[in-house]
Amino acid sequence: MSKKSGRRAHGRHSSVRNVPVRTHWMLLTTLVLTLSAALLVQGYTQHLFDRTPDAAPREHRTAASVPARIASGGPVIEGASGRATRPADRTVSLTFDDGPDPVWTPKILDVLRRNQVHATFFTVGTRVAEYPDLARRIVAEGHQIGLHSFTHTDLGSASPWRRSLELRQTQLVIAGATGVTTPLLRPPYSATNRALTGADWNAVVQAGQEGYLTVLTTQDSEDWRRPGVERIIADATPKGAAGQIVLLHDAGGDRSQTVAALERLLPLLKAEGRRFTTVGEAVSLPTAERPATTANEWQGSALITAIRTSDWVVSALSWLLYAAGAVSALRAVAVFVSARRHVRKRRRPWGPPVTEPVSVIVPAYNESAGIEAAVRSLLASDHPVEVIVVDDGSTDGTADLVEALRLPGVRVIRQQNAGKPAALNTGIAAASCDLLVMVDGDTVFEPDAVRMIVQPFADRRVGAVSGNAKVVNRGGLLGRWQHIEYVVGFNLDRRLFDLAECMPTVPGAVGAFRRDALLRVGGVSDITLAEDTDLTMALCRAGWRVVYEERAKAWTEAPASLGALWKQRYRWCYGTLQAMWKHRGALVQRGQAGKLGRRGLIYLLLFQVLLPLLAPVVDVFAVYGLVFLDPVRILGLWAAFLMLQVLMGLYAFRLDGERPGPLWSLPLQQFVYRQLMYLVVIQSVFTAIAGSRLRWQRMERYGSLQVPVAPVESQPPHAAGGPQLQPQPGRAHPVQDHYVPETYPAPSAGYAYDDGYGHGHGHGHGDGHGHGHGYAG
Repeated sequence: MSKKSGRRAHGRHSSVRNVPVRTHWMLLTTLVLTLSAALLVQGYTQHLFDRTPDAAPREHRTAASVPARIASGGPVIEGASGRATRPADRTVSLTFDDGPDPVWTPKILDVLRRNQVHATFFTVGTRVAEYPDLARRIVAEGHQIGLHSFTHTDLGSASPWRRSLELRQTQLVIAGATGVTTPLLRPPYSATNRALTGADWNAVVQAGQEGYLTVLTTQDSEDWRRPGVERIIADATPKGAAGQIVLLHDAGGDRSQTVAALERLLPLLKAEGRRFTTVGEAVSLPTAERPATTANEWQGSALITAIRTSDWVVSALSWLLYAAGAVSALRAVAVFVSARRHVRKRRRPWGPPVTEPVSVIVPAYNESAGIEAAVRSLLASDHPVEVIVVDDGSTDGTADLVEALRLPGVRVIRQQNAGKPAALNTGIAAASCDLLVMVDGDTVFEPDAVRMIVQPFADRRVGAVSGNAKVVNRGGLLGRWQHIEYVVGFNLDRRLFDLAECMPTVPGAVGAFRRDALLRVGGVSDITLAEDTDLTMALCRAGWRVVYEERAKAWTEAPASLGALWKQRYRWCYGTLQAMWKHRGALVQRGQAGKLGRRGLIYLLLFQVLLPLLAPVVDVFAVYGLVFLDPVRILGLWAAFLMLQVLMGLYAFRLDGERPGPLWSLPLQQFVYRQLMYLVVIQSVFTAIAGSRLRWQRMERYGSLQVPVAPVESQPPHAAGGPQLQPQPGRAHPVQDHYVPETYPAPSAGYAYDDGYGHGHGHGHGDGHGHGHGYAG
């Protein structure tokens, strides 16, 4: 993200160029439809392919409807007219089913060429699409080619529409591969005329009406059983002078016995005076093959390309999903192990207790619904604080409301609307203390939260501390899902980041900073929408450690509608992408910056960008598996993945002291919330690629936060601005016992917006199927 793209107009009523991105949804829809089409092709050609041997026993069917003249007639049948033709006497038509096969078809063709014999190959459409060169060789060497259906399905038991589809698709791929069309058809699982059933006869009649001749057999070599070379020769040798159509196979398994038998059978039959012919020649069919029309040839070529492309796409995506699953499983193990180590590590104190006073900065824009609860909770802290509310041009009387409370120890600073970064910088400039806590106006602190969040500053290397943000409005499914997300994200991911020393975000809802560290990085930048992520990354790159203190708990309001959630997460995700791009240089730096780059940024890229982008593929694959694969297996995999999520949730809830009841809603989360989250990532990525710019969206407040019960008078003296807060030379003096309003000009141009600040970012978690839960905080 360039600095130019990050600039914002000054002033509340200024407009920001907000280019609507619509082409990405068209592109996403096209990609999903293309993938769905590829999977449909793959599913039909591969998973509806019937691999049962041709002569395997089938269910009993009646033959009552088969005409007598057909049952006792010749093996070449014209179904529409009911005419059956026999081959000429002393002719032998060798027919090969189930090919082409890359191993056995070439060997059989070599034997036929050496013996100058032409045969008829009844090919399966999907195999022709897979090996078009072999189909071309069959035709080029003077053999006849015929249809053996598209997926080797039993045409007798298939519906009429599928019969037509099977024949049409096979004809097209033959045309695309060889440039010819053929009327010859051998239905899979067919045998002699007497073996025809009523269902088979219906398929023969329909094929005749569509222009095909059905070719049955008179002699079965039974080579599919692999009975031995001698047996195959005996079964394929004609008895008597009648012409024969002999059934052999060039695919469907090991055909070495068939090749060896042909080497001996052909010279033997020639010596007996038998004449080898194709089926067309045996029944005097003058046009067994015709040149394909240009349209059929082009359609066939397109179908072959589609089938081969679908094979490649599915293979590539399968490997990608395996890799994603493996990485996600490793991540689950990593967060479990790191959480346990973090718990043991935090049992040791940071150092001597930190008791120095703290300046709490509350940037506020139209926060009247929750600002009183937020301020009163801060004054109820068991640690000395001054509270600085920076009103950023609110229009709902936020500043007036705080002033009317006349709370000791609270200052209100008014400035023209300039954006949250500018408001925070105003608060930093006005702060009296060396330690600062930044709080959103919709957040209520636990009484010990300030004391807990500043304890890590006993370590001089620590420049910032992330607290533990918790959802207060947990009612309904949406509230439960966000509650789960926050608990898991803060209690697993953040512990991992802490141990790896690559914390990417101190959430705006509950974070603490050294004032010196903030000044060294130039304060809060307004270049990105995720100012908290940007600031945290800047501190890491400056060499400061950023840690997580889970005992510092604060309660915040979460969006209560899908629309509000979408706007919030879209801004968070887009801002994080901006911050990642801005700080990409950390990838090649050393020290603390290098840890952020090679650990934190790569983790975010993998689990918050790439895997969520893969999530739609996972959903499409799941539907594909339920339709074409084993549904029980697919549901089992989904259940295993869900169980992993539940286990992670149970552990996170246990670490946070939460009741696990809301986890019952996790299965439902997979069907609404998950899709919303990965669509947010997709929208954000395309917005970033397009170079469009966002503005702050309004975060609706619901008044869920509770004002602390204890009155100010009953709080410890330091909460009311007692002597513990000592004025610092060269800084604004804290309020001692009365309210003094101040007005500051905006120190820098911020984001122009018509709405309130959303609360800051807390890193969420991505699951094993590649969806990310964005940022919570």
